[in-house]
Amino acid sequence: MTTTASDDADDTTDQNNTPKNRRKRASEDTRAPRSRTLVLVPVWKRQVRVGEKTKPFAQIHTPENRLAEAIGLANAIDLDIIDAFIVPLSEPRPSTLFGSGKVDELRQTISELEIGLVVVDHIVNPVQQRNLEKAWNTKVVDRTGLILEIFGARARTREGVLQVELAHLTYQKGRLVRAWTHLERQRGGGGFLGGPGEAQIELDRRMLQDRIDAIKRDLAEVAKTRELHRKGRRKVPYPIVAIVGYTNAGKSTLFNKITGAGVLAMDQVFATLDPTMREVKLPSARRIILSDTVGFISDLPTMLVAAFRATLEEVIEADLILHVRDIAHEETEAQAQDVEKVLGDLGIDTLPADNHILEVWNKVDLLDSDRLGQLHNDAGREERHPVLVSAATGAGIDQLFDAIDARLGLADEILELKIPGHEGALIAWLYENTDVMTRSIGDDGAVQLKVRIASEKKGRVIAQLLKAGIHV
Repeated sequence: MTTTASDDADDTTDQNNTPKNRRKRASEDTRAPRSRTLVLVPVWKRQVRVGEKTKPFAQIHTPENRLAEAIGLANAIDLDIIDAFIVPLSEPRPSTLFGSGKVDELRQTISELEIGLVVVDHIVNPVQQRNLEKAWNTKVVDRTGLILEIFGARARTREGVLQVELAHLTYQKGRLVRAWTHLERQRGGGGFLGGPGEAQIELDRRMLQDRIDAIKRDLAEVAKTRELHRKGRRKVPYPIVAIVGYTNAGKSTLFNKITGAGVLAMDQVFATLDPTMREVKLPSARRIILSDTVGFISDLPTMLVAAFRATLEEVIEADLILHVRDIAHEETEAQAQDVEKVLGDLGIDTLPADNHILEVWNKVDLLDSDRLGQLHNDAGREERHPVLVSAATGAGIDQLFDAIDARLGLADEILELKIPGHEGALIAWLYENTDVMTRSIGDDGAVQLKVRIASEKKGRVIAQLLKAGIHV
């Protein structure tokens, strides 16, 4: 039988009309359209008074880099960015943040571009947000709200979802007046709660608080479970090495390179939120637990730091912190200050003299030879003794292992042992569990070893030696 072109088309249609494909097409048809978005970065021309100190509102990041970062944040939740620009302003206005003339000018732009969402890369209080939405007839999201949306979209584990929901509810609690139009209506009631004249906004606020309290109880249970896991690791015991850094500095890529894990690593802010832990055996035979954590960012909302404190306790409890920096970024110093600020908020000492933090200068593969040579010279003079690596190519990973070993090995002990030649199993065990520095054979056939023993393994090593009748 001859098959015509129309027959082929029908066959193809039938093959594509499977239940799975029908569900996929239905999902695509009902998916909400991407919001037409305008990104605004306010930059203040003069200094403003904050408490007893005076500082520029633009902080330590250039307007251009703030704009690029704000666009990156908006792209992280797949917003349709129609335009983005810097808005120079003389001072913040209490009612609208922007001056009245600038609000009118932006209203015209928003109307012409048919914008459905405006992202303001700054903290916008509830009153300002409500007034701007009325003036522009569109939804307004500030930097905090945008970061919360990203975290909400990325959280995968139950703990991560709870932490993000807690931060979101805390953020929304003060914005009920903006979100609902019915909240000022009065209602009657009986009993002890919801009495006559109570505003609906108070009821909704109390419902939010009840949910916040419930999430805190759930997170307390999660924290107990995490502490049990932590106690189990202490019994092993392996040192904990936590990776921290500015978002998109290459933390997850470095984690994957060291551990061979398949943690999501993308050129995107906050690509991963939930912590991942893997056991790693260093070339010296030292075993460590490596932990990858959420990335930090400038002006990270305090509610997120508080909500993710249980997760960040892995950093607080760590024996060593690897601070990964994108050394090829022009604002690497400013990003490092942002990371150290968050670490300081967690109560972690960030002084260079403290051997608790090891800086890892990542992405050296993006530098030219002159800049790379200069960085090697700078690293040699740095009090922190940073390590230069490329997580993408693997360059410098061996030096990083040596640096981790050196930091963790400050309390190591060196022993000189004489092992009978017939104790082959013991010698193999020592090679597996200690760093054998030298080996020689004596005239009597005994094996003479000089070994470095990690402080956490000293008890196990001595027990093995005593079992073989060797006294230290």
